[in-house]
Amino acid sequence: MLLQSLVVLVFWIRIGRHNIVKSRNHWCHGLYQPRAHKNPPAPPGDKDCLSRIRRTDRPRISDIFPALKNLLDLPCETIEQKEVSENIDLAFITLPPTISMQYVPLFLQKGIKVIDFSADYRFRDKSLYERWYKTQHTDSKGIETAVYGLPELFREEIKKTRLVGNPGCYTTATILALAPLLMKGLVFPDDIIVDAKSGVSGRGREPREDTHYCECNENIEAYSVGGHRHSPEIEHILSIRTNQKISIQFVPHLIPMNRGILCTIYAKPKHGKNAGANGQSSFSDNEVHKLYKEFYGTEPFIRLMEGHETAKTKDVIYTNFCDIATKVTENRIIILSVIDNLIKGAAGQAVQNMNIMCGFDEKMGLL
Repeated sequence: MLLQSLVVLVFWIRIGRHNIVKSRNHWCHGLYQPRAHKNPPAPPGDKDCLSRIRRTDRPRISDIFPALKNLLDLPCETIEQKEVSENIDLAFITLPPTISMQYVPLFLQKGIKVIDFSADYRFRDKSLYERWYKTQHTDSKGIETAVYGLPELFREEIKKTRLVGNPGCYTTATILALAPLLMKGLVFPDDIIVDAKSGVSGRGREPREDTHYCECNENIEAYSVGGHRHSPEIEHILSIRTNQKISIQFVPHLIPMNRGILCTIYAKPKHGKNAGANGQSSFSDNEVHKLYKEFYGTEPFIRLMEGHETAKTKDVIYTNFCDIATKVTENRIIILSVIDNLIKGAAGQAVQNMNIMCGFDEKMGLL
């Protein structure tokens, strides 16, 4: 069964010269909640894990996540910048954008590897970050050296880095869906429409009027139209990976379910073996499916739908999988991509990145 708590996972992993990975989830923020094992395996060796949070009441992990009662009753503690310990190997930092960059350099200076959940280290272009997040980035070295934490596209870089910018949820689903077509140059890079839908947890843990039950139940609505911060992130990373300027029309929607993301993406094909008239696609469903199968090969967390199968959020909930389905129409290639926004779109992907950075089996704790 999938383990979904970063705090739980750091107990159960060994690393070369240490009994276990000494890891800390510093300053918990967001909605990356765990799901408890009925019969969790015993942790190997001694434990050295500490969770720091922004709250001052010092609750136990099981107070925040009752599903972990009697499984993980670790008390949380507050922390100041000056209290960063050297006796850890890796830190998960889940602070909001613009705050995280104030702390990440402190860990790096002490030789601690970092996986950062905010957007502060997802962009290689400092000016692009500052334009969209309306603040000056104070860690120029970090933003230049950080690796984007999408293993399917940046695995070799992740192996060598000390700082990973964990991707956003919409960006993960969208980039994985589009990468094969764009990297092969088979679709126009400036004619892409992304219709994205997310469960309410995608709006974050902080209470707000539009996520109250009576507001979001029995309702679907678009939000941040033309101004969602994941839009430049998608364009930026795909542009880097494909060596061409990518431009998308991205519209996210909030739907009345707890978790899960579905992206329906419309891309315009350039040509095929037998170019059709009037811009008609000459690709077949089988050709496109074969392309994706060759591109992703044996990737452990990518599942390609066969034939008339479609991608559904209920098939990926509580997993680190990204399910992808494709369909060729008269003048478009349609890609459906689904993930659990809290797992592959956040905590699970962070664990996948940790495994790669530490030389573990990439699937450890996730399959």
